[in-house]
Amino acid sequence: MPLLAATDLTKNYARDAPPVVDRVSFSIEQGETLGLVGESGSGKSTIARIVLGLIEPTSGTVLFDGHLVTGVTQRSLRPLRRRMQPVFQDPYAALNPRMTVEQIVTEPLVIHQRIGRAERRRRCEELLRQVGLDDVVLRRYPHEFSGGQRQRINIARALAVRPELLVLDEPVSALDVSVGAQIVNLLRDLQREFGLTYLFISHSMPLVRYLATNIAVLQGGKLVEFGTRDQVCDSPREDYTRNLVAATPEMRAG
Repeated sequence: MPLLAATDLTKNYARDAPPVVDRVSFSIEQGETLGLVGESGSGKSTIARIVLGLIEPTSGTVLFDGHLVTGVTQRSLRPLRRRMQPVFQDPYAALNPRMTVEQIVTEPLVIHQRIGRAERRRRCEELLRQVGLDDVVLRRYPHEFSGGQRQRINIARALAVRPELLVLDEPVSALDVSVGAQIVNLLRDLQREFGLTYLFISHSMPLVRYLATNIAVLQGGKLVEFGTRDQVCDSPREDYTRNLVAATPEMRAG
């Protein structure tokens, strides 16, 4: 059984408008990465929010480890939220500017796990080291960091409750190329270390090819191509996919 399975997802925001997401289905096995790729407005972020239970689809279902995410109460979702965590596009907007790094990273532990303050501090220090930050940053605030450092803090917070799935919604698009490459390499290393499963959302085919096991291509809310990384990138069936592949040079391993 796949860890995550989405079936016939459709989302309409207005009755007379075309759907933002139109009967999209996919699944992700434990430890794999599905790259969800398409241009702006293709429905990628809407799918991310449906998967996380932040919005309801108009129709269709999402199952996480066999449990319904769609069509259930927020109370029913609470046990699942610890197991699937988001990393959003804007690393500054995702952080509370009035909270210290320690407060930000340990907030999920306060919500989901009843552990003492000393243990929360220890876990925070460990998480920061895992994402390449020193524990001297504990009492600093988000505005004191670069974009890449802020995204590392976001990733540390996402990992705090030891999730199985990370939903990565354009996690490097707000960063410059060199910093973004560092974050992508960090994500790859963390996946190997912790056996994480990723839904990696991007408009960049080279990034998706670098990280993904399988690739789903969205165009206008519809799933137009799905296959393994090599199938989609080396032998694309659709002109749209071929254009995405050709748009930017291949990313090399660092």
